[in-house]
Formats: sequence, C-alpha cells, structure tokens
Amino acid sequence: MATDSTVARRLLGLQLEALREAKGITMQAAADSISIGKSTLWKIETGQSVRLNPVLLSHLCDLYGAKPEVTKVLLGLVEETKAKGWWQAFTDSIPKDFGLFVGLEDAANRLISYQTTFLPGLLHTAEYRRALIWTEFPHKPPEDVERMLVVGMKRQDRLTDESNPIAMDVFVDEFALRRVTGSTEIMASQLQHLAAVGRLPNLSIRVIPASAGTYRALMVGTFVILEFPAHPKAELTMPPIIYVQGFTGDLYLEKTEEVRQYREACADLQRLALDEAKSHSLISKIAKEYAT
Repeated sequence: MATDSTVARRLLGLQLEALREAKGITMQAAADSISIGKSTLWKIETGQSVRLNPVLLSHLCDLYGAKPEVTKVLLGLVEETKAKGWWQAFTDSIPKDFGLFVGLEDAANRLISYQTTFLPGLLHTAEYRRALIWTEFPHKPPEDVERMLVVGMKRQDRLTDESNPIAMDVFVDEFALRRVTGSTEIMASQLQHLAAVGRLPNLSIRVIPASAGTYRALMVGTFVILEFPAHPKAELTMPPIIYVQGFTGDLYLEKTEEVRQYREACADLQRLALDEAKSHSLISKIAKEYAT
C-alpha cells in the first residue's frame, strides 16, 4: 500500500522531528550538520514542498541514532513523496497555503467540518463557489477564477467516488445558511443542492439552530478534522490533523492535546445540532424562502 505523496511528506517530517527532539538536538544544530538552512529543515519537518535529498536525510537519521529499519522506512517515504496528485497540475490556481490542505483532503478517508460563515467547499455549487472566489479575489482575471473553480469542483469527486468515497460529517451554523452569498437565487440553488447531497450515505449534515444561542464552538471558530485510513504498517498511519484556515496563514494542528480539545468541541456540536432529518427540513425551508 503506497502512501499519498502529501501524507508521505507529513509523516516523514513528523518522524524526523520526533527523532531529533528525542536526542535533544536543536533544529539549528541538525540543519548545520547537513549544511542546509534552518528554514529548510523546518519545511521538511512540517511537510512542506521542498526538495528531499535521500543522502542528507540518511545523515540526519545517523545523527539522530535511528535504527536501520527506521531509516529504511523514512527513505521509503522519500520515494513516495515523488508521486503526483491531480491537484499538482493546478498549483497556479490554488492559494499557496491551501495547497497542503487539498493534498491532505485527497488522502483522508473522513472529514469533520464545522462552519459558521460559509458552507464547506466540498458542498458548493459552481455559482456559490464562483461568488466566494470573486469576494476573496476581486481583482483576479475571469479565466483565473474559472480555473480555481475547476479545482473546487474536482475536489467534490470524492463524495461520489465508488471506489474511494470520503465520509463527511458537517456541522453548519444556521447563520451560514441565511447569509446571502452572490444572490438569493444562488443561495436558493445552493441550499437545494445541500439538501440533495445530504442524502448521500457517506455524508451527514447537521445544523446548529439559531435558538442554540451562543455556544462554545463559536469561540473555537471554524475548523476541519481530517482523519486518514489505517496503514498496514502502524507507524505509517497518519494521525488526525486539525485544519484552521486563517486570513494571513493556515494552521495544521497535530499534537494530541490539540486534537483532544477539538474533539471536545465536536462533542458539544453533537449535543446542540438538530438531527439529520430536522436539519434537512430546515435547509429546505430556508431554500424555499430564498426562492420566493
């Protein structure tokens, strides 16, 4: 079983960071030992797109005292990072910070998405997505906007992929349903689409009603939890990642304590959200309001 290239980079970085910290070696000292910049090693440890030299990484493993079998696994991951994902043909159309998310999303087998302002990207209609792109990038040439739209629509293929469908649990605040994006016509179509895709067996959509008032997850803010399939080699199973999109930079949280806190926020959402049937009814009701 091969590991997705983005996940391979992420796993490689996690393993190298753990080995370095276990030896008490600073990032600067490790970088100096193989004659690279500290920023380059940081990119390697955080799974960023950077050239990976197997010889230098082997030297790092020696410095860290890694066992031969561990070094072999890590160098195997280096090879797997060379695989190309579909999104890499669209790197010019994906915002820099978002490229990592697209790769991780493609490798995940389950997402938990909580949204308070807009709807999750995998559930957008083309018109709703186009309106969001124009809002975020008002000066982009139309042809660039359309290319970005292609990426957004292609991401949705996983929802109906017969061989590798992604499971998705969506929690959306009612105010995201009532915020007009583009026009009332676009919103009517978007919510009708939302109600329709909510029938998919691998998709759960639940609404936190306005009557819930102010609740804890509002303080936490929007987030996505990405979960990954088990690998035959336990050490190559990617741990869950919390994705938090930011205006000046995105966050990818992986520490056990961070994941625990977001799981607690999910438990709060489970308690407050309408069940799927009532959520479907509310979405359909608001869609009719927009259509009239």
